[in-house]
Amino acid sequence: MTELSSQRCGYVAIVGRPNVGKSTLMNHLIGFKVSAIANKPQTTRHSIRGILTEGDYQMIFVDTPGIHRTSKSLLNKTINREAVASIEGVDAVVMIVEAMRWQDEDNLVLERIAHVQCPVFLIANKVDKIEKKEKLFGWLPEVLSKYPFKEIFPLSATKGTNTEQLKNALAKVMPQQDWIYAEDDVTDQSTRFICGELIREQLMTYLHQEMPYSTAVEIETFTEKPHITEINAVIWVSRENQKGIVIGSKGDTLKRIGSSARIALEAFLERKVMLKLWVRVEENWENSPRHLQSLGIST
Repeated sequence: MTELSSQRCGYVAIVGRPNVGKSTLMNHLIGFKVSAIANKPQTTRHSIRGILTEGDYQMIFVDTPGIHRTSKSLLNKTINREAVASIEGVDAVVMIVEAMRWQDEDNLVLERIAHVQCPVFLIANKVDKIEKKEKLFGWLPEVLSKYPFKEIFPLSATKGTNTEQLKNALAKVMPQQDWIYAEDDVTDQSTRFICGELIREQLMTYLHQEMPYSTAVEIETFTEKPHITEINAVIWVSRENQKGIVIGSKGDTLKRIGSSARIALEAFLERKVMLKLWVRVEENWENSPRHLQSLGIST
């Protein structure tokens, strides 16, 4: 008879509507930024895995794209499909909602996870923004009546409130088996992919409401030299007027994006970076299977 491993290891899907804090939570849990964060819907376009190894357990968190009802473009349909597929075969699901704000798209997420057999934990995120905390006591029972959640955690993903308690609860439901990844691994994504995400994050940060959501970043070249890493990246947009928004007056917007992205890249790579950015137009790229696949977005 084979002895059970003393180690615990499993997959945890993080699900929720767009812009509810999924990437922020995963980055905080693993202590490393592997997923782009911005106060915008559809920030995450891939199912990104972050790996946490502590004590005798390893948890592989799957940061899924936000599930939403509007799926007009091939890009949006692909994002929705990938989010739903990422739930299959996991050992636990963490559903995130914004504390005191249950919306119609939260019901859509519940519909998508209704069939799962594994434990589902509910996160009431952004509790740090609630002035009168006693209001939560009236709201939580209402939410708990919607689904048989295993446990609920009022939490702040940005400040780390209650995240240790969440990790401990998740660790208890991980199956006993050997770790899948090395102890010091933090993601299964490539360095080039994370660099592209860090650049895209700065696009969203600087362009605010003008951000064209049909924008993507492609790392064209990634060259490591003895004392510096040279990165050439293309920012794809789908219309000529979007190109002007990204570049800005006299190129100022693109310069600011590039400067902030370089700082983020140097912090991630822990070495000097020379970053060059270009903006190119390909009409309606978000509906092109070929272009989506070239960006690593399976169709």
